[in-house]
Amino acid sequence: MPLAEAVALHATERPHSPAFRMEGRVFTYGELAAEAQRILSAIHRLGAQATEESILSGRVRLVALETGNHPLFPAAFIAATAAGHCAALIDPHLPDVARQRMEQRLRPEIVIRAEGDLLRIDVPSAGQSRLLQGVSDAPPAITAGDGGEPFLVVFTSGTTAEPKAILRDRQSWRVSLKTGQGFFGLGPETTTYAPGPLAHGLTLYALAETLTAGAEFIGVGHFEADQALATIAATGAKRLVLVPTMLRRLCERAAGSPLPSVRQITVAGAKLTPADRDAARRAFPKAQVTEYYGASELGFISVAQATDRHTPTAVGKPFPGVRLEIRDEKGERVPAGETGTIFVESELISDGYIAGGDGAGFRRQGKLASVGDLGLLDEDGTLHLFGRPGGMVVSGGNNIYPSEVETVILGAAGVDGAFVFGLDHPDLGSELAAVIEPGDGFDQAALERHLAAALPRYKRPRRIWLCRKMPMTASGKVAARELRLWIAEENSALERLV
Repeated sequence: MPLAEAVALHATERPHSPAFRMEGRVFTYGELAAEAQRILSAIHRLGAQATEESILSGRVRLVALETGNHPLFPAAFIAATAAGHCAALIDPHLPDVARQRMEQRLRPEIVIRAEGDLLRIDVPSAGQSRLLQGVSDAPPAITAGDGGEPFLVVFTSGTTAEPKAILRDRQSWRVSLKTGQGFFGLGPETTTYAPGPLAHGLTLYALAETLTAGAEFIGVGHFEADQALATIAATGAKRLVLVPTMLRRLCERAAGSPLPSVRQITVAGAKLTPADRDAARRAFPKAQVTEYYGASELGFISVAQATDRHTPTAVGKPFPGVRLEIRDEKGERVPAGETGTIFVESELISDGYIAGGDGAGFRRQGKLASVGDLGLLDEDGTLHLFGRPGGMVVSGGNNIYPSEVETVILGAAGVDGAFVFGLDHPDLGSELAAVIEPGDGFDQAALERHLAAALPRYKRPRRIWLCRKMPMTASGKVAARELRLWIAEENSALERLV
């Protein structure tokens, strides 16, 4: 069922059931639907004044959301994607220059920003602005689009390059939500805590699937582990959706005080290590941990559960409805066990890039699509992920995938984070380097023994720095560009270990 229709139905059948909680504010389904109707009414009135066409003009009205993790985000998102509109999600925490470039590329008719506890709606082309407050007269009903038109623009994370705008149609999300609801077993009782940024795919999708199921979604303005554990305990949250970095922080802080109320943990963005899984079992003893590998351009790709085989590269079996192929540089299918580019066939694939795609990343080959990730399929259908070709390090003639080495490092005792990459070297071509975030119990000698036991010599980093607090992007990933800059300028935040 479309999100707008699902929320309207829940508001009719269970108007007093909690729908969304953030920063001390709780919205019932009745209140959420009313807020969405109010915002939709303002979009209709102000949108008629727009004098400039967006990049999607002639297809849909484009509404940019720059609210971040605001208590009114869900209502704004429902309104911005209802009635055939398309929402473009722009992270307000990005530098002003980056956000301005995004707006210039998209030229949205409407821009919605947070202003304290309220929202401000702007029509840039008409110079109109309105602070949304009070109650609208006869607000329009929340209606969904027909399914084929664009409804969402999100941006790639931009950790190593300029973020690219990804366009998605309604039908792909409807199929995904329907499939995911059955696969993850979501229902009205599945209270979900997801502390990531709502402008990014993992948390945004968790919000949509939770509201579609009629459950309560709990978000935060800023993630802090102690406060997060208190919220989970107080609300009896049954499901966590987050990146591995956040899960590690929760497990560290929950030591000795397990939370049995949590029954599901869904993780994406990076692989969990065996140590992560052990820590999760101690902190959340009743929870089933599910990892999935996906991409904003492709949707769900594969999923790994407790019963699946866990190695540094294995990322599980294909998600329901997804077919995988591995192809070589000529575009020909390769046999099981051989490395090549991962291609996906499913109904979850996006429409690709708009507004300045750089030609890299997403591409189609018939019904198949790829973002260029390298991997292989085992005989039993398990997918192994090695990363992007541009991320592969060639050192002394050896091909090394940093993601594999990162996973091994994260499995060492006392390691909270790791970033592995290549640095230019006059003889080797590149040499492998690593930045490690040490935690309690970190010991250099123990790390060296761990690496020696798990990796051949050519895969062990030749240069290692310690960083007490890794710089992170808003989506919870290591800020790769910032770390490289710190190394180049010999920033004091780094301590040379090797």
